[in-house]
Amino acid sequence: MALVKKPVTGMKEILPKEMEVRDYVQRVIKETYKSFGFTAIETPCLEDLNNLCSKQGGENEKLIFKVLKRGEKLNLETAKTENDLTDMGLRYDLTVPLVRFYSNNSNNLPSPFKALQMGNVWRADRPQRGRYRQFMQCDIDIFGESTNMAEIELILATTTTLGKIGFKGFEIRINERRLLKAMALYAGFDEDKFDTVCIILDKLDKIGLDGVREELSKEGFSEESINKYCKLFENLSNDIEGLKKIKDTLKDYVEDDVITNLVEIIESVESVKKADFKMVFDPTLVRGMGYYTGTIFEIALPQFGGACGGGGRYDKMVGNFTGTNVPACGFSIGFERIVLLLMENGFEIPGSKDKVAYLVEKDMPKDKYAEILNKAMNEREKGIQVLVTKMNKNKKFQKEQLSAEGYNSFEEFYSNPLN
Repeated sequence: MALVKKPVTGMKEILPKEMEVRDYVQRVIKETYKSFGFTAIETPCLEDLNNLCSKQGGENEKLIFKVLKRGEKLNLETAKTENDLTDMGLRYDLTVPLVRFYSNNSNNLPSPFKALQMGNVWRADRPQRGRYRQFMQCDIDIFGESTNMAEIELILATTTTLGKIGFKGFEIRINERRLLKAMALYAGFDEDKFDTVCIILDKLDKIGLDGVREELSKEGFSEESINKYCKLFENLSNDIEGLKKIKDTLKDYVEDDVITNLVEIIESVESVKKADFKMVFDPTLVRGMGYYTGTIFEIALPQFGGACGGGGRYDKMVGNFTGTNVPACGFSIGFERIVLLLMENGFEIPGSKDKVAYLVEKDMPKDKYAEILNKAMNEREKGIQVLVTKMNKNKKFQKEQLSAEGYNSFEEFYSNPLN
């Protein structure tokens, strides 16, 4: 059997330059989130398949990497279905494991509980730009806060973090699942067709309003309902005025506090924000996770041309584990896509420490080599990063390689100073 050098498809190798950027971004994320009162926790990468396949993860449940049973539990002769062979899976996001964690440990946690979690997740997805089968997620969640204070805190913490990393001119798009439902009911669609309508609406930015009409027609919906539904999105501004307009139209289908809640979130965030971004009401925002119950939001970075994170409220998810619902809301940064943008734009870590390379001639006497090591140790105590390495014959090429790794100065050491 031949060994394979390349990583498994969709699994990414990370070179030193990118690793430095990733470490920096993680530090900024952790420090900023902690300044907002979020507490770091960790959950296992493996979860019980009953949790992962609970019809809460939307399309992601089709992308689970499943793990075979082990030892006596694995009986190939009697197995009839895939479920007879597997019992665990790699987590496809951090939310399902977090809810299980909270359900299991809530008696030992404060209320409200503000969780910070960073870790890899896995999806058997089709790899493409900014999308891998193994990738880092960075989530913050608040349990036990039923008011929009949770949404406001999550949006402010996330946008402050993005601002510190250096992003400007982005948008936070916001909508409400109950508003989406009201729009479908207003148009005359049956309630059991709500998910189908939303899936088609979610494609609007790619296929346009005419494409939405066409796909709704293919599903067999009446022309009257389709026209009534699509008219809702014509000439609808993406600001508070747009919210007020749709409030008047849907007043018999949605409670007033749904619209009021969105207005309060937008106005509150806009009034105190520190980063350079805009809050945008997006009536076409759907987000595919099945566990969302209320507010939903998404990060739109113009440099990427798509979403770079998102989240929302999922008030009924804890109840699936405990039988008692607990208000919950979360926001996830698209870590891999953010790092991709930084790398593509030649990002340099601000305030980086000096990096010095000591090039030591081969066959250096032990006493002189000890002096060099002692000097390096003293410099490191001052906060300087020092690499001690043997000198190559082609010093020019060696220095070029080290410069690419961020070393900005060099010292050469010879056994004979006349060299």
